[in-house]
Amino acid sequence: MDNEPQIAVIGCGAWGGNIVRTLNTIGCLRSVVDPSPAGQKKARTLAPDAKVLSSFDQVLADHEIQAVMIATPAETHYSIASAAIAAGKDVFVEKPLTVQVNDAQDLVAQAKLADRILMVGHLLEYHPAILKLRELITSGELGKIYYIISNRLNLGKIRTEENALWSFAPHDIAVILRLVGAMPFEVVATGGCYVSPNIADVTVTQLLFDNGIRSHVFVSWLHPYKEQKLVVVGSKKMASFDDVNKKLLLYDQRVDWQQGQPVPVKGEGVEVQYPDDEPLRQECEHFVNCVAKHERPLTDGENGLRVLQVLHAAQRSLSTNGNPVRLTADMQTITTPLPGKADPDATAKVETITQPHVSI
Repeated sequence: MDNEPQIAVIGCGAWGGNIVRTLNTIGCLRSVVDPSPAGQKKARTLAPDAKVLSSFDQVLADHEIQAVMIATPAETHYSIASAAIAAGKDVFVEKPLTVQVNDAQDLVAQAKLADRILMVGHLLEYHPAILKLRELITSGELGKIYYIISNRLNLGKIRTEENALWSFAPHDIAVILRLVGAMPFEVVATGGCYVSPNIADVTVTQLLFDNGIRSHVFVSWLHPYKEQKLVVVGSKKMASFDDVNKKLLLYDQRVDWQQGQPVPVKGEGVEVQYPDDEPLRQECEHFVNCVAKHERPLTDGENGLRVLQVLHAAQRSLSTNGNPVRLTADMQTITTPLPGKADPDATAKVETITQPHVSI
């Protein structure tokens, strides 16, 4: 479409190919960059009319390209996004925004200074079921939120370059922060390494919030069955979203007090309908719209930074055998071991990471 922004996709691997396909159907894909012959071949198949390039520099020099969508390994996100912002491009980065917190902070500052859009690919925040669940919470349908549980389990692809926490948990952490509307003040994470040394295959992360809400995120790629389920328990009702079976259920269940005793009130789960929209298309269309109108995206750079800060807190706790990590009100960069790497010097009983305590 002539009136759509012209966008380049950087990386046409497993997930980058999905972005190329989706952006091509929207009608604003100008070019695809991938240095590998396999990636270039895939790009030509998915988007025959797009330019297929081997060098990112060609995109930076193309003034017709207003924005880039980056789907490359996480360790390259900072350098590519920074160069794109400096070249006057709006930027979308797949999760995580960067590997280190200070790099994410710098990207946020760069985008703000250059008045460029910086968006992070937290896909689940664009899932119609999650959007519907947010409506139920904000409308007061569930009452006061007590706790949130998220399970993401499977016997799936086992990584050797990152652990299950960094591979799976960003999705769930992003959603939980959005549903709660605040940052946790304490994070505790435990896990186990069974396949590769120092690479956790299973992790359980607990988040504690000032408003009393607790949450835990259980992720594993070493599990006998596939489960992707989010449960929200409130004072009036409860809800669950099963992403495998594509069902959002609302339960009229709670605990009432009768004659000084807590009595469970049980009700059948009622299925809540939500639009059958593809989350990736919704996410890509949102970015295109933000670029066209120069509007702030839902999952902006600050959102990506907050998720990264929680991930680092969880990694610090995981590296110290489950010691609590407290997040305080002042901003300060810390150095955290890369995902999956042991931290031989981390022995403190309680670690503290300083960052802004903000409402979302």
